[in-house]
Amino acid sequence: MLVTLFFCLFCLLFQQYPGMNQLSSSLGGLSLQSSPQPESLRPVDLTQERNILPTTPVWAPVPNLNVDLKKLNCSPDSFRCTLTNIPQTQALLNKAKLPLGLLLHPFRDLTQLPVITSNTIVRCRSCRTYINPFVSFIDQRRWKCNLCYRVNDVPEEFMYNPLTRSYGEPHKRPEVQNSTVEFIASSDYMLRPPQPAVYLFVLDVSHNAVEAGYLTILCQSLLENLDKLPGDSRTRIGFMTFDSTIHFYNLQEGLSQPQMLIVSDIDDVFLPTPDSLLVNLYESKELIKDLLNALPSMFTNTRETHSALGPALQAAFKLMSPTGGRVSVFQTQLPSLGAGLLQSREDPNQRSSTKVVQHLGPATDFYKKLALDCSGQQTAVDLFLLSSQYSDLASLACVSKYSAGCIYYYPSFHYTHNPSQAEKLQKDLKRYLTRKIGFEAVMRIRCTKGLSMHTFHGNFFVRSTDLLSLANINPDAGFAVQLSIEENLTDTSLVCFQTALLYTSSKGERRIRVHTLCLPVVSSLADVYAGVDVQAAICLLANMAVDRSISSSLSDARDALVNAVVDSLSAYGSTVSNLQHSALVAPSSLKLFPLYVLALLKQKAFRTGTSTRLDDRVYAMCQIKCQPLVHLMKMIHPNLYRIDRLTDEGAIHVNDRVVPQPPLQKLSAEKLTREGAFLMDCGSVFYIWIGKSCDNNFIEDVLGYPNFASIPQKMTYLPELDTLSSERARSFITWLRDNRPLSPVLHVVKDESPAKTEFFQHLIEDRTEAAFSYYEFLLHIQQQICK
Repeated sequence: MLVTLFFCLFCLLFQQYPGMNQLSSSLGGLSLQSSPQPESLRPVDLTQERNILPTTPVWAPVPNLNVDLKKLNCSPDSFRCTLTNIPQTQALLNKAKLPLGLLLHPFRDLTQLPVITSNTIVRCRSCRTYINPFVSFIDQRRWKCNLCYRVNDVPEEFMYNPLTRSYGEPHKRPEVQNSTVEFIASSDYMLRPPQPAVYLFVLDVSHNAVEAGYLTILCQSLLENLDKLPGDSRTRIGFMTFDSTIHFYNLQEGLSQPQMLIVSDIDDVFLPTPDSLLVNLYESKELIKDLLNALPSMFTNTRETHSALGPALQAAFKLMSPTGGRVSVFQTQLPSLGAGLLQSREDPNQRSSTKVVQHLGPATDFYKKLALDCSGQQTAVDLFLLSSQYSDLASLACVSKYSAGCIYYYPSFHYTHNPSQAEKLQKDLKRYLTRKIGFEAVMRIRCTKGLSMHTFHGNFFVRSTDLLSLANINPDAGFAVQLSIEENLTDTSLVCFQTALLYTSSKGERRIRVHTLCLPVVSSLADVYAGVDVQAAICLLANMAVDRSISSSLSDARDALVNAVVDSLSAYGSTVSNLQHSALVAPSSLKLFPLYVLALLKQKAFRTGTSTRLDDRVYAMCQIKCQPLVHLMKMIHPNLYRIDRLTDEGAIHVNDRVVPQPPLQKLSAEKLTREGAFLMDCGSVFYIWIGKSCDNNFIEDVLGYPNFASIPQKMTYLPELDTLSSERARSFITWLRDNRPLSPVLHVVKDESPAKTEFFQHLIEDRTEAAFSYYEFLLHIQQQICK
C-alpha cells in the first residue's frame, strides 16, 4: 500500500504542471462575482505558488458591510466567524464544504470598554437580546430586534443620553454606538448576593513534590502578590496540603501561629473545623505570611510517596461549597490513594505509533463528576501539573475542563535541574494570581433567527442549549461554537450573533459584558469563498479534531482534517470552468488552508510516527480547546523571523520603545542560513537558532559570548547588554511576549546541537520520516481530489 502511494507521488512529482500564465488564461473568461473580482477570489495554483506564506501577519478578513456598520462591528479579537459571508441556506453551506462556527474571547483585557450604569437594561421582550448597534429604530419610541425581528418599545429612561446629556436621541446612546459594552447589573440578575473573592490552594507535599521544589516558587509568588489578588475587603483565602493524609490550616485571627489539622481518614473526608479554614485575607494576613514562609521547609524530610489527590479535592469541594470561588491545585504525580486513584496507562514503546494512540480519554469519571459538583456550587478548579513522569493528564484534566478551570503543565519540572521551567512557573504564577477574574458566571450566545448552535468547545458545563455555566471566567479563556442553518435566510441581508457574559467581579459587582457581531448574508458560492476567515476555520477544525480523537480515534481525526481540505478545494474547483485537470487551485482566501492543516497534522496533539509522551499530547489537546485564536494560531503555525539583521526600518513605537518588525519567513530549513540567527515564536516557547557561521559581532552583542563555539549548550535567556543589537533583539522579543496567557520559555539552539531536533520539528514545510513535506502534501491532496 505504502509502496503504491510513494510510486503515485513519484509519478505526480514529475507531471508537467501548467505555468501560471497558462492557468490564468484558462480562468480568464470566468466571472466568479460581479467585477472587479475581489483579491480573496483570485485563483491560486498551489503547486506553482509554493512560497505561499505572506511576510506580514495574517489579519482577520473585514466583513463586506457598509461603512457605518463596519465601524460599529465587534472586534475580531473578541468575536469572529469562520465565514464572514453567511450562506443563505444550509444547502449552499454544504456545497461550499466549509465549517461554520464562532471563535470567542469574551473576557479579554480591554483598554477601552464602555461601562453603562442604568436602571433599565434594554432587551428584546421576546428573545432577550440586548439592544445593540444593529437594531433598527422604527421611530423614537420603538426599535426592532435584529435577532428575532420583534418590535419593542423604547423605555422612557432610554430616551435620555447621559453622555450627550440630551433627550430624544435613543440611537446615540452608548449601548447603540458600541458593539462591546459592559452593564452594571441590577438585583434582577442575582440569585443571591454577589459572592466575595475566595481562593483555596491545594498543594501536593509528597516526597516527589518536595524534591521538585515547586513550593518555594509558589510561596514566594504568593507573598509577592498577596496584596494584588483581585478582590475587596471581603476576600477570603485558605490552604490545604496532602500526601497520604490531608492537612488543613487554621489561620483564624488571634492565633499566635498557623495551626495544622490532619485528617487521615481519606475514605470519608470531613472538615475538622468548618469556620476557620477560609479566612479574611486582610484580618489574617500575618498568619498567612507565616504559613507561606514556613511551608517550603515543613515537609523537607518527608518519606511519604503517596498522593491522595481525590480525597483532597473532595475536601476542597466541601470547604468551598457555601461560597464558591477558585481552587488552585498543584500536583506532581499519579494519584495513588483513595477515590480517583489512577494506574499508569502509558506504554513508552507506543509513543511514536503511526497506528493507534490509546488512552486519550479519562480512565475514570471521578474527576468529571467532582467537577460538575464544583460547577454546581460556583467553584472552578485550576490544575497545575508539575510532573517528572506520566501523571494521566487525560483523567486529571476533567476536573478543570468541566468546572471552567484552567490547566497548566510543566513536564520535567525541577527547581534546580530545569531552571527554565522554574522561571516559567514563576512568571505564569504572577499573571495567574493578579489577572482579572469573574466569579459565578454564565455565558449565553444568541443568533439571528434561522441559525442554531450545536456544539461548544472550551472549559465549561453546558447548562442548556445556548447557556454555558462558568464558575470562573478569566481573560485568557477562549471558546468555539459550531453553527448550522436551520431555516433559509432569504428574507434578510444581515445576520447577527451576540454573546452575553454575566459575572460577579472580584469587587462584588454583578456585571454583563456583551459583544455583538454583524455579518452579511450571501446567495452565491463565490461570495461564500470570498469571505472565508481561514484562521478561524482552522481553529474550529482543530477543536472538532480533538473531540474526534477522543470519541473515535486519532487516525479518524487526522483523516477528517485531510478530507476538510480535499472537500473544500474540490468543491471550489467545480465552480471554476476550464480548469486544467493537473492544477490544484484555491481561491486566495483559502490558499493557506492546506499549509495550516499540514501544520495541525504535525502538531503534538495529532502527530503520529514521532515520539510523543501521552501527557504532552493530551496537554496540546487541552490547549486547543481553551486558547483564544490569536494564541492558538502561534501554537499551530509558529512565526519565524531572522533576527541578526534587525533594523529600525518599518519599526513601530510602543511605550517609548522602538520595536523592529522583521518579515515572516516560511517554516522550512531552506530559509535558515548558517550565517544567520532566527527566532521562532511557538506561542509558549521561543527558540533562537544560531547558525554555525553567524557573525561574531552579533553573538557578542546579543548573547554576550565571543563566538559560536563559546555559546553554552543550554542557554535560556538573553543578557541585557548595552549594545544596539541587544536592545533591538530584546525589544522585539519583549513585544512578542506581551499579553501572553503563558510566559514563553526561551531556548537558544546552536546549529548541530542535539537540542535542534525540537526546533526542526516545527519546520512544518519540510519532510520528516513520518510526515509529508508541504509540496508532497499538496500532491497528496491533488491525488485525492482526482480520485
